[in-house]
Amino acid sequence: MPTNTPISTDHSLTFEQSIDYTADLLTRIDLNEITDRELQTSIEALIRTENGARGFFVSYLTGDWEIADHPTPAIVESLRTVPTPNAELLVKNLVMSTAMAIAHRRMGNETQAQGSDRVRDRTANLIMLVKLAEVSRIAALVKTAAESGIGEYNNFLTKWGYDREQRDAIAHRLEKI
Repeated sequence: MPTNTPISTDHSLTFEQSIDYTADLLTRIDLNEITDRELQTSIEALIRTENGARGFFVSYLTGDWEIADHPTPAIVESLRTVPTPNAELLVKNLVMSTAMAIAHRRMGNETQAQGSDRVRDRTANLIMLVKLAEVSRIAALVKTAAESGIGEYNNFLTKWGYDREQRDAIAHRLEKI
């Protein structure tokens, strides 16, 4: 795919291709090679699929991109325009990074813990900027599961093996949404 062409809405990329495409988009932003409108159109097309959205968040939230610390209106509007599957992925990224920071610190890996903290903070910032009602609804369901061990998202929390300390931290973080 040419690097200066936005993704067409009928084109589905793999998870790995989506990570690479996002990195290319963010590099083009750093180089001033893409307009805000091109960026928004490209992101909207990318995040319409589960693989595209997951790849976008992996690259965007974990990379060394200044724009991830200061999202542009084009990025925020893209996420507002395409709430599904992105609302759930935002909540899950917040949950997973919160829990992983604890796990990394337990293993004495402060560098990885700080990386998880950065993903958590970037995700929380996006959530606050995007202001999707669906994010609030999902966050409430996950918070209930974290506190009570029951509910729609308990299987998700159990699958990742989150213990009481991690679940308490997750519930506390989600309370702020």
